[in-house]
Amino acid sequence: MDAIVVLLRKLKLPFAYDHFAEGKGPDPPFVIYRCAGTDNFPADDRVYFPVEDIVIELYTDKKEPATEKKLEKLLTDAGIFYEKSEIYITTEKLYEVTYSFEQGKD
Repeated sequence: MDAIVVLLRKLKLPFAYDHFAEGKGPDPPFVIYRCAGTDNFPADDRVYFPVEDIVIELYTDKKEPATEKKLEKLLTDAGIFYEKSEIYITTEKLYEVTYSFEQGKD
């Protein structure tokens, strides 16, 4: 997970693991990241190679293609193959662009 923190620092946006403390959330844009589970590789009845399912969520109050492109370039340059999805959260008036991928556990 340390590699993800290094990558997100390059984005130069506020970020936090899973959530910001109540009342401490920054104005958008900001990023949330977390481990959503595992997809470990087994061998000899044990975890041979641990793999984490990582989710990075970019929150913006308006569509920001340039910010998305910057994050996508960081992921691509790091050799990360990701899937992308997007929703608009009406109650929060925020776009949520989600990048999900698997990564060997550091």
